[in-house]
Amino acid sequence: MISFGAAGIMLAVMAITTYLIRVTPMALFHRKIENRWFKDFMFYIPFCVLSAMTFPDVIYSTRSLTSGIVATVVALIMSWRKRDLLVVAIGAVAAAVLTELIVGSNILH
Repeated sequence: MISFGAAGIMLAVMAITTYLIRVTPMALFHRKIENRWFKDFMFYIPFCVLSAMTFPDVIYSTRSLTSGIVATVVALIMSWRKRDLLVVAIGAVAAAVLTELIVGSNILH
């Protein structure tokens, strides 16, 4: 069990860290950023970080690695073809379930 004092210290450290991350760019850059490369870089950072954090969980969220990979490939193809997010999610889940049924019944083995 964590003591109240230790929890308070952890909370303060997390709050300071979060505050510094948000305030530092405003303190360093006083004028509008004109560099197109830097603006594009900063625009895509959240998407890259989110992808790096969620991609492994997407692959390993099923019982077999095969169904995770199949679901990911189906989702990528459907999103590349400009399908709606709900349709992509349903398609990926359906692909994972069908693959689990096929792999589970040893049809592919």
